[in-house]
Amino acid sequence: MSSEKPLTIAVAGLGQRIAVVLRHLVAAAPHARVAGYVDPEPYGLASLAKRHIGPGTVYADVATMLAETKPDLFVIGSPNHLHLGHIKAGLKAGVRIFTEKPIVRTEEETWELARLLRVHGETSVLVGLVMRSSPLTKAVAKLISDGRLGPLVSAEGNEHLHPEHGAFLMRDWRRREEFGGSFLLDKCCHDFDIYRMFIGSLPKRVASFGGRRIFTSENGARLNGPAYEDGTAAYTVWRKGWNTSNATFGSDADVNDHQVAIVEYENGVRLSFHANTHAGLPQRRWYFAGTDGALEADLVSDQLQFRDALGLKPAEIIPVETGSGGHDGMDPAMGRDLAAHLLTSAPFPVNAYDAIVAGLTVMAIDRAMRENTVVDCQPMWEKLHRELGR
Repeated sequence: MSSEKPLTIAVAGLGQRIAVVLRHLVAAAPHARVAGYVDPEPYGLASLAKRHIGPGTVYADVATMLAETKPDLFVIGSPNHLHLGHIKAGLKAGVRIFTEKPIVRTEEETWELARLLRVHGETSVLVGLVMRSSPLTKAVAKLISDGRLGPLVSAEGNEHLHPEHGAFLMRDWRRREEFGGSFLLDKCCHDFDIYRMFIGSLPKRVASFGGRRIFTSENGARLNGPAYEDGTAAYTVWRKGWNTSNATFGSDADVNDHQVAIVEYENGVRLSFHANTHAGLPQRRWYFAGTDGALEADLVSDQLQFRDALGLKPAEIIPVETGSGGHDGMDPAMGRDLAAHLLTSAPFPVNAYDAIVAGLTVMAIDRAMRENTVVDCQPMWEKLHRELGR
């Protein structure tokens, strides 16, 4: 098989994010075509039109679309609270599924999905945890697997967003847990997927603290007003999508705007994580310390460095070609991975189990925060494996 093989795609939820996914998939598989979509407010249409990608026929419901288009791939880009229903429809129709992260929104939805996958197979659903396709991720994984760090001991990670990005989250549908799940689930579940991959173990116990101290009415009165040099108002730069609010500060948002977490893994490695939606120094960074050395990966500058524990040699700067495109080249890389999987059966770097574990990890972290306790994750993994039939 080659890139000339035709691929038929059907879409549920043609928003801005899934338009990016489709653009890069079609770039890697030029004979792919979108046969149809379901979305009452398709904000991604303009993005597809710029790349001369037709959206196909508009359908009123997913079942009819899947029955009439008989797609090779059913792409789910709907708001997170609709993922499970759309996955169920795709499994019932017997089609391959690709869904954006998070795979589902709650623990209850997770158990129902696990039971479905027990029947239909864990390989029936692919998930857009885009970091798995990152060249930087692969370089870090190689450093660790080659034993350069020795046994891992501890790690830290963060994601600090530019205030305009945070403001977007507070206006977007993701501002409400009923639609998106928690802030940490929607924004950072793939971070915790990557940490588990690097560490090579399931989380054992977690704790967390977080809340809303940034995008409040009180801060809005003080912060909401300055404009950029071109006259653009602050906190308005990112585009709106479905079900947005005009209020950035003091809106009906109920998700956190900052959170910290600690995780202890079953193999003894400990991780700390810090997220903030209003950072003067935007950063996404991983630091892993082992007995023989340490590495730091900066996902903003795309820089990776390693040094032996005693510092006997100068720090080693490891070049990583991330490429251009969204998410520092991760989006084009995921498009190529997805095309290769569909066209040549090459392994896709993320499976449903990976996504479920990442989601449950964040759900446990959020539960620890809500209940002001340390959550033991072992019962959760036992239930997951039982529901999957493992």
